[in-house]
Amino acid sequence: MVLTSIKNPWIKQLRKLRSRSYRHQQNLCLLEGTHLLERACDLNYPLEAVCATPDWIERYGKLWQQVQTQAQRVEIVTPTVLEAIATTVNPDGVIATLPRSCLQRPFKQPVSLTIALERLQDPGNLGTILRAAAATSASGLWLSEDSVDLDNPKVLRASAGEALRFPVAICSDVGSAIAQSQAQGLQVVATLPQASLTYWDVDWTKPSLIVLGNEGAGLSPELIAMSDIQTQIPLSAGVESLNVAIAAALLLYEAQRQKMGFFGQ
Repeated sequence: MVLTSIKNPWIKQLRKLRSRSYRHQQNLCLLEGTHLLERACDLNYPLEAVCATPDWIERYGKLWQQVQTQAQRVEIVTPTVLEAIATTVNPDGVIATLPRSCLQRPFKQPVSLTIALERLQDPGNLGTILRAAAATSASGLWLSEDSVDLDNPKVLRASAGEALRFPVAICSDVGSAIAQSQAQGLQVVATLPQASLTYWDVDWTKPSLIVLGNEGAGLSPELIAMSDIQTQIPLSAGVESLNVAIAAALLLYEAQRQKMGFFGQ
């Protein structure tokens, strides 16, 4: 049977998941698109529900068979119904729900390179930072609870699925996360435009915690004061600043370059 009405009670419940408060209330996140669904299946996550259009099922028959054994509920829906559930403009034909608890996992051990984000607000930035952190084999990420939600659909998409597997811890006090990292022997590195040390002059072979702040306001004075090292990313004259996700990627890749011994002439 194909569900054809957006007034169907179950469909109405799924549509509510576009709301942050309802996702929190139900402890569910919304996975939109084939790539995120494939990643969740690869990780053997307990899918709550999956709905797909007939065309999508025809294209991804093997994956559809898999989710029927992995999800608690599966339904076939019309494209109109799927579009009513989705937050994207042109959904590719499938949507799933997953417990939010799956998005928080312990850091990789030993902890050698981590990131702490204070009051980050843009979902695209968080997703991109997660993707870069995963690509450079970072140990994990601290995220302040007043930042954008990890389960925000835009974060999940921007991370290209890395939000489903990269270690993240939500913290009420980033200062405590910094203190904990310092107690474990990590050097805390903060980026500041006025710092005298450039980021490639930092010794990233040491276990490190990169601290980055809000897109507009930057890091709070309290966290800057807690940092062991303050560094800058040089900019050409007239350029005010870099996007925080780009800054994070530069620091992460410089750390990886040094750890791998790639010291160019």
